Amino acid sequence: MSTTQSERLRGLLEPLVSSQGLDLEEIEVDSVGRKRVLRVTVDSDEGADLDQIADVSRVLSAKLDETDAMGAGEYTLEVGTPGAERELREHRHYVRATGRLVKFQLAEGGEVVARILEVDDEGVDLEVPGVKGRKATARRVAFGEIAKARVQVEFSRKDKKEEEA
Repeated sequence: MSTTQSERLRGLLEPLVSSQGLDLEEIEVDSVGRKRVLRVTVDSDEGADLDQIADVSRVLSAKLDETDAMGAGEYTLEVGTPGAERELREHRHYVRATGRLVKFQLAEGGEVVARILEVDDEGVDLEVPGVKGRKATARRVAFGEIAKARVQVEFSRKDKKEEEA
């Protein structure tokens, strides 16, 4: 997808997504043979439920039908949320991941898997889990030190309420 088409689609769709109380996170156009798929990823601080996804999908579909933004050929519109193992790219992504376990690849090399405790304008405060019975340790990482960050799926995490009981 050309940058021009991506920018044009973002310019067209972002105000519509915002009007539904959501953030436009990503736009992706894939071609499989003659079929094209436009994937639009949306989110908000509270997350997005199925009704919101359906509403925004109808609004985007109507707008795309009245413009030539996708060209003359057929395409499929898919609207969804970022998913469980989302990559953190923007400040709001880190804020939304507060309390979650995240794998950080550091710009200087190496990686850290830690829970985000707090986020401010300069970086994140983390709790690095202890290994083999050791206590967790605190660590501060500035945004400039982070090359990549991705939320990790936790299957056996205890709720804070369970831990306090």
